[in-house]
Amino acid sequence: MTVDPATSVRAATPQTSHESLVDAIRETILRGEFVADQRLVEADLSERFDAGRAAVRAALLELTNEGLVERVANRGARVRAVSLDEAVEIYEVRMALEALCAAKAAERIGPEQAGELRELGQAMRTAVAAGDLTGYSELNQRLHRRIREISGQGTAARVLERLRAQLVRHQFRLALQPGRPSVSLPEHLAIIDAVCGHDPEAARLAAQAHLVSVIEALRRVQRG
Repeated sequence: MTVDPATSVRAATPQTSHESLVDAIRETILRGEFVADQRLVEADLSERFDAGRAAVRAALLELTNEGLVERVANRGARVRAVSLDEAVEIYEVRMALEALCAAKAAERIGPEQAGELRELGQAMRTAVAAGDLTGYSELNQRLHRRIREISGQGTAARVLERLRAQLVRHQFRLALQPGRPSVSLPEHLAIIDAVCGHDPEAARLAAQAHLVSVIEALRRVQRG
């Protein structure tokens, strides 16, 4: 995917904090500007983000610790490729944490927050009806993020965000699978109904069922 560097997300400046530089590089990977196994050359990143080589090196080290980047002996850093088997393992961990967050959200949700989730559900229906795969994928991410926020389970939310970053390539392939939104839409609506209905057990089961479906779809895509 070719993207004009001028439009890159949050390019850093010499005064930018370490955290902002890490965020900027992470976002380019999540947006697909850097693809799996692509080398991340410090000099190029330094120029692109207007940051010092030492700052770039420190940012890459942090992204290595997150599992998004890997260091290869005598070859530097590259975007880490996640195999199907590892992706399935990550989704299994996500299933446990997403179920926890859904149950917690069902316990904590208020009327205004329930209205937000209902609106997201309606927007997802509209996107699927219009065949808007990109829009649906973005709404999907917003829904999961909002449920994590409502849950108040900060530790699970932080772990899930790191896991999501490692799955970006597989998520992109799933999002483009024909018919996938029509399958996942009712799964998401079931989660919304359970959370808004203050039913923690139903929310937990709905979240688990959705992630089981995701794992099955991922395996089908890889076999195809």
